[in-house]
Amino acid sequence: MTEQLKMDEVQPRLLDETGQGAITRPMDRPEGALKVSGRATYAAEYKAANMAYGVMVRAAITRGSYTVDEASVKDMEGFLGVWTDHMIRNSAQGTMNTNPVQPGLNIQYFGQPIAVVAAETFEQARHIAHALRIDYTSEEGFEVDPETASQVDESVPVDQGDLDRAMADAAFTVDATYTTKPHNSAPMEPHASLAEWDGERLTLHGSYQMLKYNRNELADSLGMDAANVRILSPYVGGGFGSKLGIAPEAIGAAVAAKALKRPVRCVLARQQVFQMVVRRTETRQRLRLAADADGRLTGVGHDNWQSNLPDEQFAEPVTAATHFLYGGENRRNAQSVARLNRMASGSVRAPGEAVGMLALENAMDELAEATGIDPIELRIRNIPEIHPESGKQYSSRSLAQCLKEGAEAFGWQDRQAPKARREGEWFVGMGVASAARTNILMESKARVTLNPDGTALVETDMTDIGTGTYAILCQIAAEMLGLDPSKVTVMLGDTDLPPASGSGGSWGAASSGSSVFLGAKAIRARLAERLGCAPEALRLQDGVATGGNNRRPLAELMDGPLVEEGHIQPGSKSDEMAQASYGAHFAEVAVNSVTGEVRVRRTLSCMAAGRILNEKTAASQVHGGMVWGIGSALHEGVEHDHRTGHVVNDDLAEYHIPVHLDAPRHDVLFIEERDDHANPVQAKGIGELGISGAGAAVTNAIYNACGVRVRDYPATPDKIFPHL
Repeated sequence: MTEQLKMDEVQPRLLDETGQGAITRPMDRPEGALKVSGRATYAAEYKAANMAYGVMVRAAITRGSYTVDEASVKDMEGFLGVWTDHMIRNSAQGTMNTNPVQPGLNIQYFGQPIAVVAAETFEQARHIAHALRIDYTSEEGFEVDPETASQVDESVPVDQGDLDRAMADAAFTVDATYTTKPHNSAPMEPHASLAEWDGERLTLHGSYQMLKYNRNELADSLGMDAANVRILSPYVGGGFGSKLGIAPEAIGAAVAAKALKRPVRCVLARQQVFQMVVRRTETRQRLRLAADADGRLTGVGHDNWQSNLPDEQFAEPVTAATHFLYGGENRRNAQSVARLNRMASGSVRAPGEAVGMLALENAMDELAEATGIDPIELRIRNIPEIHPESGKQYSSRSLAQCLKEGAEAFGWQDRQAPKARREGEWFVGMGVASAARTNILMESKARVTLNPDGTALVETDMTDIGTGTYAILCQIAAEMLGLDPSKVTVMLGDTDLPPASGSGGSWGAASSGSSVFLGAKAIRARLAERLGCAPEALRLQDGVATGGNNRRPLAELMDGPLVEEGHIQPGSKSDEMAQASYGAHFAEVAVNSVTGEVRVRRTLSCMAAGRILNEKTAASQVHGGMVWGIGSALHEGVEHDHRTGHVVNDDLAEYHIPVHLDAPRHDVLFIEERDDHANPVQAKGIGELGISGAGAAVTNAIYNACGVRVRDYPATPDKIFPHL
C-alpha cells in the first residue's frame, strides 16, 4: 500500500509527540565505521570479472571538428578499442554518444570529451589515450573572454517601481561592482563508473546524486529504454552539484562495455574532472542600495553578468536571495549570459546564493558603514513583513533571532571601528553576514518494512553524498515506529528501489525524510487498528504499542512483516508561502599589516532550518559550508587561459581549497523552529544554507580589521596589501 501526501495543507507536528527520542539528537552515522575503515565501496573500487579499463580523451582545440586515427594505437599493448561519436553514430548501436553536454562531431571547448579508449589495464588505456592521433580542423572566431563576448543573452528583468529615482532621492546609497571567479566542485571522490551489460540490461556502479533522473539521462544518451538501466550509488564521496547529471565517463564506460561484451570501468583523473565536468560561472555583479535617513531600504538593484556555452540552458540564479531577503519597494534584478567557448557552467553548491550573497552582504556592510548603523541592526531593520516582490507571506523565518543570538554568542559587542584593534603587526576585526537559501520540496518515495522481531527496513534510491542521509532516514523511521535506531536498516542508492528526490538543492533530507515518515505513518495506522485505538492515540516506544487502554509488544500485533510505501509530493503550500532557511555567519580575522595575509581566527554560524533532524550531521553541513565560504573568500578561483579558454589550474595543487590550517574553530548554533508549511516533518534544507553568505562574513571582517574593502574575489594578499 502507499501513503500519499500532497502538500496542500498545514501538517500536524506528529514528531513532537512520538516520544521515542531518536529524532534530532546527534546520532552517529550508521555507515561511519565502514567509511573510516575503508570498507564502504565507492564506484572506482568495484571490480568485475574480465573487467577492462576505459580512459576518456579530451579535445586539444577550442572549436572545430575532429577525426580519430584508430590505426595509430591499435597495435599498442592491451588495446581493445576506441569509440567516438562519429564511430558510434555509424555503427549498429543506435544513437549512443559520449558527450551528453555538447554531442556530435563539433568541438565547443578545449578539454571537451570526444572519445573513450579501452585496454586490458588502466596504465595501458592511459598510455593509449595519450598516444591516440586526432586530426583537428580548427575554426576561427571562438570567444573565451566574458567581457568581450559578442553574443550575450539577457533575461527579462524584475523591474518594480523606479530604482533610479530611489537612488537619486536616497539619504544613503551604495553603488558597487563585485566580481567572483569560476569555482569547481572539487569533490574528494572523482567521477567514476563501472558498466556491465547482461543482454540489453545495463548495470552501472557510479558516483551520482540524482538516480531516478540519472537513469533516464543515461538511457537517453544510449538510445535505450530506462527500464533496462540500473544504477548503484550506495556511497558517494561528495558531489556538490557536479554529480547531479550523468557525466561523460558513465557513457564512455557503457559504450565500451557494450561493444566489448565485457565490463568496463572508467574513472576520471582529477584534471579531467576540472576540464570535463561543469564549473560554477564567474560573475560580475552590480549592487545598488538606496536607504532613507533611518537606514531603511527604499531601493535594491542587483544586476549580474555570467557565462556559459552556446545553447546551454542553465544560468546561475545569482539574485535568488536578493528577491526576498531585504525590503525596498523599488527593485531591479537583471541577468546577462555571455556565450563562450569555455566548458559548461552548471550547478555548484548553493547555485545563486553562494556567489550572489557575497555581493549582497558586502553591499549591506558598505551601507551600514555609510549610515553609521551597526551591521546587525541594519539587517534586522530591513527584514520585510511580506515578500517585497510577490507579496507572499513568509513561512517560518528566524533571521532576526539568528542575528541576535549569534551576535551574543560570538561576542559582537566587543567589535571595534575599522583599524582600531591591532595585535603586533596584525589588524584584527569582525564581520557578519546573513544566510538565506530557498526551501524546496521534491517528489519522493520510500518503502518501510516493520518486522515482527522489532526490526525495520527503509528502502529508497536516495543517495548519501556525505550529508548524513543514512542517519536521518534511520532516525525518522525509528522515531515513528518506536524503535531504537540500531534496529533500523537503511538501504540507499539503487534505482531498483522506490525513486526518491535525490541529493540536490538542499531538498534531500526533508523530501526523502517525508516519504519515510509517511510510510511509517501508514504502518502506525495498521498497528493502531490492531490495537483497537485511533491512530492519533497510538504511542510506540521501545518496541511496545500503547493506546485505547491497551499495551502490547509489537510482535503480538503482527503475524508477518508490515510493508508500506510513502509518497510525498509538493503542493500548493510551495506556491502560497515564501519558504526559505535562514541564518547568520560571524567571522574574526587577522590581517598582516606587512604582507596583507589574512588568517581566519574563529567563526560562528547561527542557523534556523525548521526541525533539525540530526544535530551532528546538520552541524557538519554548516561546518562544510563555512569552510567553503573561507575558500570562496580567500582562495578559490578557476583560471582560464585567455587564448584557448582551457582551465589552467586543473588539480588540487593549483586550485586552492582550504586545508586544516585555514579552517579555525567553528561553532554552530541552531534556533528551535518548525515550518508547518514545508513538509510533514517540518524540516527545511540546511546543506547549502551553510555556504550562503559565509564568505561575505570573512571579507566584511577584513574591512573591519584593516579598512580595505575587497570587491574582487578571492581576497588574496595582492588585493589587500597595496591599500594598507
